[in-house]
Amino acid sequence: MGKIIAVTNQKGGVGKTTTAVNLAAGIAMLGNKVLLIDIDPQGNATSGAGIDKRSVKHSAYSIIIENTKAEQTIMHTDYQNLDIIPSSMNLAAAEIELVDIEHRESKLKNSLALIKGNYDFIFIDCPPSLGLITTNAFCAADTLLVPIQPEYYALEGLSQLMNSVRKIKRRYNEYLDIEGVLLTMYDGRLNLTQQVVQEVKRFFPRKVFATVIPRTVRLSEAPSFGMPIMYFDKSNKGSIAYVELSKEIINNNKRS
Repeated sequence: MGKIIAVTNQKGGVGKTTTAVNLAAGIAMLGNKVLLIDIDPQGNATSGAGIDKRSVKHSAYSIIIENTKAEQTIMHTDYQNLDIIPSSMNLAAAEIELVDIEHRESKLKNSLALIKGNYDFIFIDCPPSLGLITTNAFCAADTLLVPIQPEYYALEGLSQLMNSVRKIKRRYNEYLDIEGVLLTMYDGRLNLTQQVVQEVKRFFPRKVFATVIPRTVRLSEAPSFGMPIMYFDKSNKGSIAYVELSKEIINNNKRS
């Protein structure tokens, strides 16, 4: 059965989608069957994986609102072992449409249950918010992966996220856990970076990944070509970091 990992942070600009795309591609490149699900209305993970959003017929919206079977929404990418359920702009309205739907928090979970066994890992790229769409991801997920930029407001966002996690665990998904906290846009030369890292490790003992993601121009450029970084520039330090992170997650899940 595939492990479902939601990549989430309600704060934008922390490398959430970059992490979802490159981690999914990295783990797939290492020989695992991977599904990437884009539930962010902006659809950046969809285009970042090389899918033309204009070619999308069925999307995550189709699953959550229109009761389309998940297998009908899956698209193959050009990248080894990597499939995607794309996003669509309709997801922006889904928050409102979900309000009147019974068992609205479990729509994604129920749909994924039918295809979970076809994949080794399933990654969900969440919107930068904690609304009903993200609640669907949290209910469906086994664990959460939280990318954070080591800056002053990082811990404030983490505490808000953990409050939401506690509510979801209490009401809907008692087994939800933290896969890990990932430090992105990392610059070890800065004193502030070191201070934030220490605080994060105190906040999440044994849950901070050993791998950190450096800030690189090539990581920012790759999505405009619709390519994960390891296919765009495999020698780039960002590419090397995401491959190392992929190995770390694979190894962690062998032990669990």
